[in-house]
Amino acid sequence: MTDITQTKRSKKRTYFNRSMAVVLALLVPAIVMGGLYKWRETRNQRPKFQVKPLPVAATVAKPCEVQRFIRSVGSLRAVQEVTLSPEVSGRVTEILFKAGTRVAKGDLLVRLYDEPLLARRKAVRVKLAFAKMQLERSQKLAPSGAESRSLLDRRRSERDQAAADLQQINAELAQKQVRSPFAGQLGICRINPGQYLNPGDAIASLTALDSLYIDFTVPQQDFGRLCPGAEVSIFVDAWPGQVFTAHVNVVEPRIDEDTRNVMVEAQLFNPEEKLRSGMHANVHLNLLPRENALVVPRTAVMTSAMGNSIMVVHGETPGVSGRAKQVAVTTGRQIGDNVVIKSGLAPGDVFITEGQVRVRPGAQVKVASLAGTKG
Repeated sequence: MTDITQTKRSKKRTYFNRSMAVVLALLVPAIVMGGLYKWRETRNQRPKFQVKPLPVAATVAKPCEVQRFIRSVGSLRAVQEVTLSPEVSGRVTEILFKAGTRVAKGDLLVRLYDEPLLARRKAVRVKLAFAKMQLERSQKLAPSGAESRSLLDRRRSERDQAAADLQQINAELAQKQVRSPFAGQLGICRINPGQYLNPGDAIASLTALDSLYIDFTVPQQDFGRLCPGAEVSIFVDAWPGQVFTAHVNVVEPRIDEDTRNVMVEAQLFNPEEKLRSGMHANVHLNLLPRENALVVPRTAVMTSAMGNSIMVVHGETPGVSGRAKQVAVTTGRQIGDNVVIKSGLAPGDVFITEGQVRVRPGAQVKVASLAGTKG
């Protein structure tokens, strides 16, 4: 009896244990699933995090007129500039100028030894005076027959010969003098008193500084845009930030076969004499301006391996806020701190000028300051 009872109790205990295991196997996943569902519901009910729009500075793209020009380099050259030298040989007796001074046209600068010529001129003058007196006497006596007509003609010939001799001596004396051919500034004196000079020996340079030429070259593809009278802006290192204006004087009709460039000569006035012959200069040959051009600050253009681009604000009110869109653009020449946009940007577009580096395409932005709305 006892063994049967214990067997029944053992069976009941085993059945209970199995039932509890089944209940726990079903209850635990239910509890876990319920907890996950509750956590998910609670998470969905939390307020979502809102990303604040990034503040940026923007500008409205507006068409404007842009000056166009051809860049080149050139050299300044005096309109009148010579190296003074004697026509004949001789010894220097007088130097009548100081280096670096200004002289007028015709001023006597150097005199060579001319004593023999002065003595000959004195004798010829006496001869000329006597020939004139003889001619006057013959002219009074010839009509009455006191002297023959042939003698009168000889007296006239003697007078003309003496006058020609005097003219020749005066010309030889002029060759012994070096005078200023035009008004200008003298350079360094290269001679000394008593020095013997041969024809062509350098005495000093003479330069007229009131007017200069600028010589520069232009590529042959720009030949059709050249014309006499065109304005040229000149920049020199000696006067930074200052612009000098010249005008095209001559365009060389022949193109150089080696460089395929055409030579251009422009003339400018130099009343303050700030410029000097031989100076190197940067040249801008001004052309007709380009109208309806879009100019943006260089800081607005982003450069990468894919090319240049600009961040444009899109939306209903792009001047206030919107989404940033990266637009590919083609840039032209630079004008100071600005650059010309050839394509990719349209008039009226609002583009970011400051803060675009931290803005990703599609990000929400807020325009803190807007430029280009007036005009």
